[in-house]
This record gives sequence, C-alpha cells and structure tokens, in this order.
Amino acid sequence: MLPAILGGTPIRSNPLPYAKQYIDDNDCRAVSEVLKSDFLTTGPMAKKFEEVIADYVGAKYAVAFANGTAALHGACFAAGIQPGDEVITTPITFAASSNCVLYLGGTPVFADINKDNFNINIDDIAKKITKKTKAIIPVDYTGQAVDIDALKNLVKGTEIVIIEDSAHALGTKYKEKRVGGLVDMTEFSFHPVKTITTGEGGIITTNNKEYYTKLTNFRSHFITRDVNQLENKDGGGWYYEQLDLGFNYRITDFQCALGISQMKKLDWFISRRKEIVNIYNEAFTNLDGVILQKNEGFSDTVNHLYVLKLDLPKLKADRKEIFQALIAENIGVHVHYIPVYWHPYYQKLGYEKGLCPNAEDLYNCMLSVPLFPAMSNDDIRDVINGFYKIISYYRK
Repeated sequence: MLPAILGGTPIRSNPLPYAKQYIDDNDCRAVSEVLKSDFLTTGPMAKKFEEVIADYVGAKYAVAFANGTAALHGACFAAGIQPGDEVITTPITFAASSNCVLYLGGTPVFADINKDNFNINIDDIAKKITKKTKAIIPVDYTGQAVDIDALKNLVKGTEIVIIEDSAHALGTKYKEKRVGGLVDMTEFSFHPVKTITTGEGGIITTNNKEYYTKLTNFRSHFITRDVNQLENKDGGGWYYEQLDLGFNYRITDFQCALGISQMKKLDWFISRRKEIVNIYNEAFTNLDGVILQKNEGFSDTVNHLYVLKLDLPKLKADRKEIFQALIAENIGVHVHYIPVYWHPYYQKLGYEKGLCPNAEDLYNCMLSVPLFPAMSNDDIRDVINGFYKIISYYRK
C-alpha cells in the first residue's frame, strides 16, 4: 500500500497520541472535594498520598514534590551532592536525571547503555567510578528495572549513594519486589503520561530517616517547626527556623487527592499496559525491519514506553523518514530520548558526541510506539497495521 505521506490513504482518520492520561469521574470528585475543603496546598491529602505510595512500594518513607525534577533535586541534596562531586547516569533519559546534579554544582558522568535492553550498562558504570563519584542515578528506562543487585554489589563497601530514577517504573518488580524500597532513594514521576498522574508531581521513597528529614525540609524552604531540629528550643508556638537553603517544591492537596484516586486504578492500568505490550511483542517479533527491546527475566516490567529499534540496514529510509511516514498515517510515534549530552547546553559545558556509542546508535534508530491504558483494541490494531504498512514499503 502507498504510504499516506506519498498520497495514499492513512491507516487512521484521526491522530492517535503516543500517550494520554486516564481521568474518570472518581478522579474529578476526589479533586473537587479537596477544592471545597480547608486545605489546598500540602496538607492531610499529601500525607495520605505519601503513605499510600510508601506502602505500595514497600518503603518506610515517602516525600511528595511538585514534580519529578524537584524530587530528583531533593534526592541529590539529601545525598550531599556538592561542587567537585561526580554522579554517574545514563544519557538515554529526560534531562532532569542529570540536571539535578548540575543544580548542586556536581558533574554528571554518562555511562553507556546495553545494546539489547537499553538500560545503563553496569560494567561501564564501573569504568567511570572515580574517587570523586558521590552517587549513581540509574534509570529504569521504559519501566524495565535496572539490575539493582549488580549495582549494589558494585558500590558495596563504598559511600556511593544509589538514587534510582524510576519515573517510568511505578509497579515494576525487581526479583518479585516492587522498585521503590530497594536502594537508598527512588524517584517516581506523576506527569500526565506516566502510569498514574497528579497532573505534575513526583515523589522520593526511602528507608533512611535522615534522608526523609532532609527531603521534607528541602521541599519547603528548609524551614521547620520541629522542636527536635530547632537551635532555639525556647521559641513560642509561632516559632520556626530556616536551617539551610531549601526551595518551595511543595505539592498541592488536590494533586494528591487525584493521585490517591489514581492509585485505586493502578492494578487495571498495569494489567492493560501489559496486555498491550504482549500484543505488540507478538506482532512486532515477526516484522522484519524492527528490533524489540529485550526484557530481562529479573524485571517484571510495567512499561511506560514501548520502544522499537529500527533495523536501518534493512530499510531504504532513515529514522526521520519513517517517523514522518507514520505520523502521516496518524500513528503518534515519538522519540525517547535525545542523548542528554547532545543538547546545546551540555555541549557548552564541554561534553562531546561519541561518549556513549550504544546510546547514540539507539537514538538514531529508535521510535516510541503509542501506549496508554485507554487505547482501544482498534487503536492497537491501527498501530500494528501502520508499522507493517510503512516498514514493508521501505524495506530493501
């Protein structure tokens, strides 16, 4: 069939986005009730949301933030990142995973990814560790857990902090245990396209009380009324102190009410995402011209993204042409992500292309395929048919 971009008929009559939030009447009622209550900003619903998340992932503590970037910033502060420190992370991620290091004057160091599962390569992390290494920020890319035990063994006997960026991975299990309570700190994002949403929002989970206290203070100007933290123990009931330089990274109660309501649907969100992924896997395994992301046996993955790698030597078009052809079919593909150090800002900092060959190779031929729970079976069929149409046309 002739591609729509060349004058053919599109697979779909209306565009299908690569992702979309799912909001129902229960979510709207939950938010509305808080809007009519006495608390709008961080209050009882925020505390309840933190408890719900901590209980779900099996962590002792959780601290909610205005967004996932703020949460990562807080985690880096709690870990003690400062000028002169190095923090190792992956380049195949949203820029926040390394920007959070720059905010505190630290230096991001990029380790390459595995060719098959697209997660950060543990052996390359080992090569990048120096006396300056303060932390590692692995990313559970697409929702697949990194090899947590291998990471923990790598830093055993050191003071290197592991901050797991699980923005994609709420609900994912590593060796039968949910990510969120397995390393020093774990971050989740609640952006609209993530597994659950609070509109904007993020959270850090931890089992470390010292980190918990620092995170709680950091998100609210580092101002406290806790008598156990005050230098002046004789202040009145009105008294508070700023103990360090913090930020206003508080989340609202109505956002957290939405999050709590969303958590009640999480099992269905997970089930539907896995169902769609299984259909995709079965269909795309047989499509010559694309390569599937490997899912490791230790990860019971809840996919936030479904990424295909184009087998470009078999195609007579590059990724840009394939991307544009699929968009013309009204299939909302996307690309996640441009290697962080390719961005102009990082180039100005002195990072150069060529640092992570596997990551750069993946970027040049990857596409994110539509994946969200509200997709109908017809939507899924359209995506599969669209890929078969375009890849078949452009195959050598």
